[in-house]
Amino acid sequence: MFAITADQIDSRGRTDAVAPALAALRGRFGPRLALPPDRNAGDELQVLTEDAATALDILLTLSRDDAWSIGLGLGPVRLPLPESTREATGDAFVAARAAVTRAKRTPYRLAVEAVASPEEAADVEALLTLLLAVRAARTPAGWELYDLVRSGLSQKEAGARLGITPQSASDRARAAGLRVELAALPALTRLLERADAAQAGDTGTREDA
Repeated sequence: MFAITADQIDSRGRTDAVAPALAALRGRFGPRLALPPDRNAGDELQVLTEDAATALDILLTLSRDDAWSIGLGLGPVRLPLPESTREATGDAFVAARAAVTRAKRTPYRLAVEAVASPEEAADVEALLTLLLAVRAARTPAGWELYDLVRSGLSQKEAGARLGITPQSASDRARAAGLRVELAALPALTRLLERADAAQAGDTGTREDA
């Protein structure tokens, strides 16, 4: 399981970002989540999913806003699941709590932790950090092209939509690191799946006795 805890940065000096973020996460990822995303401790949100690709997508979505310290925890959770995410327990949530605390001291405010097999979590974090470094250097024009390509358009089609030549689109894609990211996403997803499987001998979840 993948538990994500995100703590709003400077919540006292900014308007509440938790409520709109929860609404956006429900709308975009709802069917792929184990439980509805939930508010925790006032300025935090929590998300739980069994799907590595969904976990990665959520991490990248939240990190793009530059409004969160984000912790990803890997491991089993206690079954049966409660009605709300904030009531759920298990190693994944313990690890997510440790991760979000440490994330506040990392360059891109994101950390990955696991209770049972921390080395795999460290591998995921190292490569995620590299990807976040690529994304941090991306200009608004680069993000504009990225969003169109991620929506399903080809690079050429995205360039046409933006009113730029294929060569200009290629130059913008190169500067934005689009190919680097698009190649990294499936590799990171597989790494997350392996890291999750390594927890507790791939028992996945555990039920109360």
